[in-house]
Amino acid sequence: MKLFTLIFFGGLISTITMDAQRLAPPVAPAIEHQQVRHGETVTDNYFWLREKSNPEVIKYLEAENAYTAAITKYLQPFADALYKEMLARIKQTDLSVPVRRGSYLYYSRTEEGKQYPIHCRRKGSMQAPEEVLLDLNELAKGHKFVGIGSFVVSDNDNLLAYTVDFIGFRQYSLQVKDLGTGKTLPDTVERVTSLQWAADNETLFLTTEDEITKRSDKLWRHELGKAQPELLYEEKDELYDIGLKRTRDKRFELLEIESKDTTEVRYLPSATPGEKFQVFLPREKKHRYYVDHREDLFYIRTNKDAKNFRVVTTPENKIAPQNWKEFIGHQTGRLIEDIELFRDFAVSVEKSNALNHMQFYDFKTAAWHALAFPETVYSAFPGDTPDFDSTTFRYTYQSFLTPQSVYDYNPQTASSTLLKRQEVLGSYDPSQYAADRLWATARDGAKIPISIVYKKGFQRNGKAPLFLYAYGSYGIGMAATFSSNRLSLLDRGMAYAIAHIRGGDEMGEEWREDGMLMKKKNTFYDFIDSAEYLTTERWTSSDRLVIEGGSAGGLLMGAVVNMRPDLFRAVHAAVPFVDVMNTMMDASLPLTVGEYLEWGDPNQQAAYDYMKTYSPYDNLEKRAYPAMLITTSLNDSQVMYWEPAKYVARLRKLKTDNNPLLLKVKMEPAGHGGASGRYDRLKDTAFEYAWLLSQVGINQ
Repeated sequence: MKLFTLIFFGGLISTITMDAQRLAPPVAPAIEHQQVRHGETVTDNYFWLREKSNPEVIKYLEAENAYTAAITKYLQPFADALYKEMLARIKQTDLSVPVRRGSYLYYSRTEEGKQYPIHCRRKGSMQAPEEVLLDLNELAKGHKFVGIGSFVVSDNDNLLAYTVDFIGFRQYSLQVKDLGTGKTLPDTVERVTSLQWAADNETLFLTTEDEITKRSDKLWRHELGKAQPELLYEEKDELYDIGLKRTRDKRFELLEIESKDTTEVRYLPSATPGEKFQVFLPREKKHRYYVDHREDLFYIRTNKDAKNFRVVTTPENKIAPQNWKEFIGHQTGRLIEDIELFRDFAVSVEKSNALNHMQFYDFKTAAWHALAFPETVYSAFPGDTPDFDSTTFRYTYQSFLTPQSVYDYNPQTASSTLLKRQEVLGSYDPSQYAADRLWATARDGAKIPISIVYKKGFQRNGKAPLFLYAYGSYGIGMAATFSSNRLSLLDRGMAYAIAHIRGGDEMGEEWREDGMLMKKKNTFYDFIDSAEYLTTERWTSSDRLVIEGGSAGGLLMGAVVNMRPDLFRAVHAAVPFVDVMNTMMDASLPLTVGEYLEWGDPNQQAAYDYMKTYSPYDNLEKRAYPAMLITTSLNDSQVMYWEPAKYVARLRKLKTDNNPLLLKVKMEPAGHGGASGRYDRLKDTAFEYAWLLSQVGINQ
């Protein structure tokens, strides 16, 4: 493409102090680009923004950043105040709850002023001398970003294998550290996506990704000291990714091969790493199964004849389905998310009505019992209990009102011991706040759960501001978790709500399936219907309602503002997947082919026609839109920076209102989740909250 001159607004840097309303935004040149799809000629005048190496693209993004800085300069004192307020609630020098693995207690700690955690251990007890395994602050020196992928210690406690990314592109390199000498071994492999040690403490199994599509597709065996790993398996089907796990009893290495609707597991005794991985059950379309092991039985969580999964057992030498024996039966409306196995007990991790549940089984008595939780809106997740012989089970509990709390549960006594509740510094008093579960009715009659929190005294008169969040994709449910940062919203009179819309798994697998593929628009309708419910019930009004979603939740944001731009005052779309058709028509991009089973394959006419009706970029029109803040990272590998950049460029040409439209791009190394440092992330949150609050008239 020939070079050209970008048309930017004049004298930005010198006019930053001017009235923000007088500043003109950057104008991205329209350069015609056409493609023919299913006989239709599609014009995309901003396709050129994909050219990351083009200096004019970088100039444009930098101009957008400068414009955003100018427009929001008035907000900076408020953002700074929010940052200090949020930081003041955090115990900056802190320690995680130690986890026992073999002879050692492992934990991480943070120190005031340092961006990253320090991973440590002590032998036998916490009174023993500390060994620093990995100080991420030291690792980060000379880098703007550091992210850890895998972190696995060998069975003999002598070696640490970990993977690290310094650019934010989820591109991890293997490092192996000798914990006795502190030296890093020469063994390294690029683009590692998962790893596990074998029982011999000398063999690592690794999976790596394709350089172009970033699909995890190859399995390797690496013996320490050898120059090259040995390729064991390559997954050719582009719908599938692969990853490694190991059973808690350490008996088996597991290779999980998974698409959005089908799985296959291969297994290998960990004590004989030189052997071949064997197929557990051959893949069968739409059969999803997951394997674990205890004593002489395999436990299989399967959706065969069980929409919400059931658990069966089978002997090691009789894996075929005709030998399966039911351990946990299928229940309508209750999703079995996992089964955790120990020598004396098992834990069924479940979900129903947008709430987490845990059922405990005693292998001696063959009796089940449930763990009860004290609040009506909460989240509870398995913690880290790596020891197969453990007599207790660690879990975390939190809610909109209760900070994250770590417990050990004793199934024999049915008692929980609180090990740590995250401190909220200052004057936080949970009794000053209230949380509720609401139910909105979707246009097709489905009941949509909404979790909401607010400060007591909140008036349901339609005048209060409300922050509505949702995701609604990939069967990922959004839990009602605690955030000390959120108190800065609640204390200013803003309610906060999560709409548990279809596409997630909050109400089971049907809830997921009813919000994907040719039913994807249910996700967007559910969000709109939830927002209308909140306004009808006078929790808020459309001019006081701000919304947020990220990644696939950013697609949600783009879709709902196209469908109902009048319903929302302001929108924050983070790393938004908004250029659906261009991305899904390009099989060379990361994630695209595997996503056919989530969104549809646009190479098929019916899917193409349906997807085009909701793709945010393709459905922008000449009309008024809410105030919008779009955030992204130049190095994002999951939603490429050009999607939000193109979206903003096109929307600027079409919108008829005077509401702000801002694009904020992290040009320095950062990932899909933004900055890696905890203080940097907090500053970003403070800015985003300041902007959203300002849109409903709250500026201090």
